[in-house]
Amino acid sequence: MPPTPDFDATLRDHLLGILRRATPTTLQINVGKLCNQACHHCHVDAGPGRKEQMTRPVAQRCLEVLAASPAIATVDLTGGAPELNANFRYLVEGARAMGRHVMVRCNLTVLFVPAMQWLPEFYREAQAELVCSLPCYGPENVEQQRGKGVFEQSIEALRWLNRLGYGRLPLRLNLVYNPVGAFLPPAQAQLEDRYRLELGVFGVEFNRLFTITNMPIKRFARQLRQWGKDDEYMSLLVNHFNPGAVAGLMCRNLVSVGYEGTLYDCDFNQMLELPIAAGGKPLTIWDVNDLSALEDAAIATGPHCFGCTAGAGSSCGGALT
Repeated sequence: MPPTPDFDATLRDHLLGILRRATPTTLQINVGKLCNQACHHCHVDAGPGRKEQMTRPVAQRCLEVLAASPAIATVDLTGGAPELNANFRYLVEGARAMGRHVMVRCNLTVLFVPAMQWLPEFYREAQAELVCSLPCYGPENVEQQRGKGVFEQSIEALRWLNRLGYGRLPLRLNLVYNPVGAFLPPAQAQLEDRYRLELGVFGVEFNRLFTITNMPIKRFARQLRQWGKDDEYMSLLVNHFNPGAVAGLMCRNLVSVGYEGTLYDCDFNQMLELPIAAGGKPLTIWDVNDLSALEDAAIATGPHCFGCTAGAGSSCGGALT
């Protein structure tokens, strides 16, 4: 078994020092693990049977902290399928009432869950930016990763959103590509051109394509072990370390809050239970008011961080370089 790669040592080797937080500008709220899908690459291990869900007191505290944190410009709602949480509308409306930009990570098929048909109009009324999973422009790869019939439903959902004005400014509709296997995403700009060409056949418009590296965490990590490719994939990430991606890492400007209120540097650290800590004690949403107080704190790192710094780099907003 090869030695566990040391991300901090790699930073030192490139004279990059300790990875530290800048002023937080994004509050990412993970409302829980409930989802109407169970995708093979999911680092959250989300699915229809998961019970972990954010409660109203935690959601209310998130909005209280948001109000006390003027530097936070964007609220990024994720899950699971964030729309399935009972506090989804409350969080969106609360953030928008404060003038904050709201981003929703949508799997598209949630629009067809019974009693959820109100979502597209609600997105539009809230002027929410949508970041929608579509791991390929053709049905075979999408259904390999996300299940039978998902591609057809996804195209239908995209057309629905396009009819409401999404895909044309100011209503931003971005798509997300995740590799189907144990390899890095291709160049984002070229793949975006291919998506436009292929999805144009279906009459679909979108603003941007984000390419995101699959993280060796939870469900995808188990899949790698089943394939016997876990060491190979980690070596791929380590060998493609890009020091130019470090400055743009999302953990530097983002605070992630878990469904139960614990604070993390990113959603990946959240799934690995690596919380932001002070004095050896994990911090929660009740321990802070203005999130700017977290500026300059050291970021918790691990071997998974090579996933965000491999190749062109990877973040919730796509490639970094």
